[in-house]
Amino acid sequence: MAVTTQNSTEYANSIATPLVTTDTVTAKGKLRSIAFTHDQDGVGDAGSFVVIGKLPPGRVKILGGLSQFYCNFTAGSQTIDIGWQAYEDLDGTAVALDVDGMVDGLDVDAVGYFTMQGNTAATKLLGGNHTFTSKAGVVITVKAIGALADGDDLAGVITYIVD
Repeated sequence: MAVTTQNSTEYANSIATPLVTTDTVTAKGKLRSIAFTHDQDGVGDAGSFVVIGKLPPGRVKILGGLSQFYCNFTAGSQTIDIGWQAYEDLDGTAVALDVDGMVDGLDVDAVGYFTMQGNTAATKLLGGNHTFTSKAGVVITVKAIGALADGDDLAGVITYIVD
């Protein structure tokens, strides 16, 4: 074996001849955020949803490690999924709803702070980030696997890069 020095794909593109351009979500995009707060009004059955925000149209990358939230769902052994509602991508192709496309089965039994970085191998391969391209934006949802109690709380911020 030997010591190696290798370039990331993005850096290699930036020094290539001819230059390989990178979209602004990957380099030089604008950092934005969506803050959200939710106080459950009444009881919600298992499988209830909280809509936490809508990303703008175009190409958007959620930075999972910088998207954090406080969760106080008081039902015992509570877990949540984070995903999105169905939407259309930029060329008009329908993208199906995916209730756990970002985070699948996150244990929130203990009150605390969590990230949207994701807990699946596929998400971790993307650095915990999620990229969307849409005509009209993407609605982000949280699904409670267990029942929601009156007064359960969810508050945080979705941090993303946009063109």
